[in-house]
Amino acid sequence: MKQRQCLLVALVGRPNVGKSSLFNRLTKTKKAIVDPTPGVTRDRHYERVVWHGRSFMLVDTGGVETSAQDSMSALIRRQSLEAVEEADVLLLVVDGRAGLTAEDAEIAAILRRSAKPVFCLVNKVDGAELEAEAVAPFYELGLEQLWPVSAAHGYGVKTFLAEFCEHAAVPRQEEPLPQDTVALACIGRPNVGKSSLVNRLLGEERMVVSDIPGTTRDAVDSLLERGGRHYLVIDTAGIRRKGRVRQRVEKFSVVRALTAMERCDVSLLLIDGAEGITDQDTRVIGYAVERGRACIVLINKWDLVKDDTPRQERLLAEVRRATRFISYAPILHVSALTGHGLGRLWPLIDEVYGQYASRFTTNRLNRILQQAVASHSPPLYKGRRLKLYYTTQLGSKPPTFVIFCNDPDGVHFSYHRFLVNTFRRELGLGRSPLLIHFRERQRRRDGSRR
Repeated sequence: MKQRQCLLVALVGRPNVGKSSLFNRLTKTKKAIVDPTPGVTRDRHYERVVWHGRSFMLVDTGGVETSAQDSMSALIRRQSLEAVEEADVLLLVVDGRAGLTAEDAEIAAILRRSAKPVFCLVNKVDGAELEAEAVAPFYELGLEQLWPVSAAHGYGVKTFLAEFCEHAAVPRQEEPLPQDTVALACIGRPNVGKSSLVNRLLGEERMVVSDIPGTTRDAVDSLLERGGRHYLVIDTAGIRRKGRVRQRVEKFSVVRALTAMERCDVSLLLIDGAEGITDQDTRVIGYAVERGRACIVLINKWDLVKDDTPRQERLLAEVRRATRFISYAPILHVSALTGHGLGRLWPLIDEVYGQYASRFTTNRLNRILQQAVASHSPPLYKGRRLKLYYTTQLGSKPPTFVIFCNDPDGVHFSYHRFLVNTFRRELGLGRSPLLIHFRERQRRRDGSRR
């Protein structure tokens, strides 16, 4: 049983009543995708809301369709009802413009049966002059109090928060993530098994899993504790080629996935073992490399080729060939379905993260630089010898060094690569990205170099 940090409050309602807009308004974020297309929100989103020293955890859910027929709507409905079961307090969101519907009444009945506190937010009420007409029909739901609000313009939100926090939310300090938390982002093309992997890592059906490509549209965070260490596991939408991202909501999903990369320490880059590696896979990996993230390449669905040794060897060879530009990234074959290989994944994550977050003394770095220069002299540039004076570490995640020299433009890419490989070898950074920058040593006012 996971310990809850504070009150858990769920936004519930039928599709397209503005739950995600309210989520963004209340949490002061833009984490939930807002779009007029029904069914955009599919997974549960969690975010802390703080109001004048009181806080609660808010969860956004997909729209509950009481007469859902297709498989996707049924999955979304199940996730929403699980959020209702998980929550301490329920916020029923209805559409003040559309008026009361039969679905609103059915959802309200479901929430009342839960025997949990239910607050009804009548959304899309943009001013006091609209309150009476917009709110009146919803008294039929039999709920004690209705709150007219506008997620789009903020009308009524502060009034609701003030009274809600006074009676429901618990005063407590804002709790950041534990200091040792390792952020993991599951990245890849659509339908390679990212959500299935997250569910397997978390040990529960936290994400909607379906064989319909594009099921996950938001980046969703889950905090996990394992072996005394904390991990923030981020599930993301599948990243398509730009030319194939036509629908506006898909463009938002790609942005969310790329933003998730900005927040993570280690990217778990999934490849479909049944299809093999594609050009789009290497583009996705390139996104992680551009952002300086540590990477582990996971060939998922290994269970589909487990009895075909020649196919396994070809697949591994193809992946190694295509990922030579990140030769430091370990390659692991796994199955999110059966759990194959995942026992080796956790120690590998810890190893990769340990290297990624490494820091080194200036003395050690300068000894390595001196040895590198002695074994392989810098080339001539415009008739004079390139001189490398000293180095220091600028930062970690990834380890980043600056080397001061007499002419940064004179560092040929091949010598740059030689230095990167030397530092990687000597510092034991074989599984982490490593960055080296070159700067000209500053001159003193008397004209001599510092």
